[in-house]
Order: sequence, then C-alpha cells, then structure tokens
Amino acid sequence: MKEEILELIEKQRFNDLREYLEKINSADFPSLFEEIEEEKILIIYRILSKEKAAKVFAELEPDVQEKLINYFTDKELKNVLDELFFDDTVDLIEEMPANVVKRILRNVDVKDRKIINELLAYPDDSAGTIMTTEFIDLKENMTVEDAFEKIRKIGLEKETVYTCYVLTIDRKVIGVIDVKQLLIANKEEKIKNIMNTNVKTISTLTDKEDVAKMFDKYNFIAMPVVDMENRLVGIITIDDAIDVLQEEAEEDFEKMAAVTPSDESYFKTTVFKHAKNRIVWLIFLMLASILTGNVISMYENAFSALPILVAFVPLLMGTGGNCGAQTSTLVIRGFSQDEIKLKDFLKVWWKEVRVAILVGTTLALINAIRIFIQYDIGQTKLAVVVGLTLIIVAMLAKSLGCILPMLAKKLKLDPAIMASPLITTIVDTCSVLVYFNLAVLILGV
Repeated sequence: MKEEILELIEKQRFNDLREYLEKINSADFPSLFEEIEEEKILIIYRILSKEKAAKVFAELEPDVQEKLINYFTDKELKNVLDELFFDDTVDLIEEMPANVVKRILRNVDVKDRKIINELLAYPDDSAGTIMTTEFIDLKENMTVEDAFEKIRKIGLEKETVYTCYVLTIDRKVIGVIDVKQLLIANKEEKIKNIMNTNVKTISTLTDKEDVAKMFDKYNFIAMPVVDMENRLVGIITIDDAIDVLQEEAEEDFEKMAAVTPSDESYFKTTVFKHAKNRIVWLIFLMLASILTGNVISMYENAFSALPILVAFVPLLMGTGGNCGAQTSTLVIRGFSQDEIKLKDFLKVWWKEVRVAILVGTTLALINAIRIFIQYDIGQTKLAVVVGLTLIIVAMLAKSLGCILPMLAKKLKLDPAIMASPLITTIVDTCSVLVYFNLAVLILGV
C-alpha cells in the first residue's frame, strides 16, 4: 500500500491516488501515516474527500492530529470539524494543548460550541463524556414512510441510523425501533404499533465502564443517555463502548504490574516518564521487602545450625507469590466481568481455601520426594517442615489474593492495585515467618 501511494504521488497522478485512497478503510490510515514523511501525509490528507478526511482524522493518534491542525488553514480546520461527530470533537479537544484547543473552538460554529461545552462539563469517566448528541428521533404517530423520509433527510449527519428512538413532546424515551423492523413493516403502519417499549436507558452520570459492560451483556449497538429529568440528551454507540473496555483493560494491566497508568503509548512515552510511572511502586515494594529481610535475620541461629534451610527459602517465597497472583488475577477478572460481587466474599474465600489445600498438599508431596532423592531418605522432618509450610503458605497466599482485591473494591478503589507485586511482597514475609517457626518447633534449631 505504502509503495503504491508513494509512486502515485511521485508521478502526480492525484486522481488515481484519490480513487485508491477512498478504497482504504479509515482505520488503516494511522499505521500508514507512521511509515510516511510528514509532507506526504499532508498531500494524502488534502486529496481525501471531506467525508473520508473526517473519518480518517478521528482515527489518528493525537500527536498526528496536532501536526495536521498546525498545517491546516482555518478553512481546512473548519471543514474537518464540521464533518466530525460531537463525541470525536470532544475527544480531540481533551487531547490537544491549550493553544490548539483555542484554535479549534474558534473554528466551531457557535451552536456546536455550546453542545461541545456541555459535553466537556460532564465528570470524567461518566457516560456524558463519551456520548454523542447526533441521533435520530421519531414520534409515535409517524408512519413507517414518514420515518424513512426523516432518516433519508438527516441520516448522513447522525452517528447511526440503525437504531432510532421514539420520543414524547418533552423528549422522554417511550420506545426504540431499528431499521430492520422498519424495512419489514407496512409503510402505512404507525411507529407506536411496532416499536419496542422496553427501553433500557442510562444516566449521563453513569460510570462509562458500567455502560460498556451493559453493551457486553445485552449486545446493544447503541444506548440512549438521559438527563436527571429522564429526557434523551444523547446516545452511546458500540464503538465508544469498545474503546472504554480497551482503556480499562490496559489500565488494569498497568496497575497489576505496579505501573502508574498512562494515556500515551509505550514508544511515545519518554524514558523519564516511564521511570516516573514505575519508581513510586518500586520504592514502596522495596521498602516493604525490608521487612522480609529483617525476619530472615532474626533466624540466623537456625541457619547456622542447619544451613540446608536456606535452600528452601526462594522456593517457598516464589510458590507463595505465584499462588497469590493466581487468585488475585481470577478475582480481579471476576470483578471486571461482574461475575463476583462483594457479597460473595465468604463463598469465594472458602473456595480458594479448598483449592489451596489441594494445591499445597500436591506441592508438599512432590517436594518431599525431591528432598528424599536429592538429600537423604532420613530427612523426614525437613520434608514435613517444608511440606507444612507449602500448605499453610498456599492457604495464606490464596486468602490474601481473595481478600485484598475485595477490600479495595469495598473502599471504592480499583481492585487491580491489589495484584501480584503487592501480594507477593506480603506473602514473602508470611512465608519466611511460617517456615522458620515450623523449623524451630519441629527441628528444634
């Protein structure tokens, strides 16, 4: 694709280039622009039709959008903004620096600017920030023919034509109907006779992650958003819901790895910012691990009496951390999919304890065989100490892997912060304490 485009530019066959570009999906342009020089990007963009240019612009990364805006004349910028849907314009404004935002707002129509300002006023992470005000509304007394006439008249300006909402005079939703229903209905049929009156709405203040989960649960392609007086003010479409799910998943992965979430991609984040996003957690975890070191130093006499004890410390700490990480990952995943609720605490904990007993016992038996083979068949007491420690540590780790994410959820924090690094650090200390106390008790060291 890149070679063909560059060849057409080189030969100045711009009509052929336009035809070729129109066939490319808008979502493929960002990767294409990454491989092409800036001046060529501008040539390509200016050759696109107005409608195609707006779709492509909405798909681009913020830094590419900013470069294009800086190249645009005011007329070109206004043409792009006129073609963008309101939710895409709001996303653009939120990503741009202040000087670019001023220029954007200067080139937006006064009427549109009012709507954009209203959308920008909604709290972060709320449904209002991802909705669009461009939807098709119908009246219940319209006929199917009337509905199609309206769709044909204004459909191109709307985010979607596939789902239409039936409103009262005061803009309250009383029904929903899709184009499929309209197509198979008699053209003289009244909308009120074929619309679906069981309409699920969401508030402008609903958390956008909860909205995305509703799309997943009910398989919607669009959802109506209502204000505090239950009036329809916008809709959220499936593409916006997918973006939210992707953002939340990326944020959870970063938190689970003890990294402060960042909106920028890996390569576009500077080395300094990468270090800044990681160092706070690393310092905290390092200081927390000092406690484990202090516990180990308390049992120096045990090391001196039976040096072989040291060989099993990494095994026990590693196994405990892995057990905790497994449970915390499953619990966090359960929360994200709404499968696990806070009321399920005892049920989840009891299940994990039983899993820990089975896992711990299996590990203990395998490790006992290893001790008898590697060291001496007479090391029964050592095998008992290590085996009991493995069972207890597995129970502790899996309990913590269950309790800590649920505690975070109860405190209205993201459960992802209670993931592997934090749990592993806590379990390390517990493993050492259990191990050496059992060694003192059973081996008498």
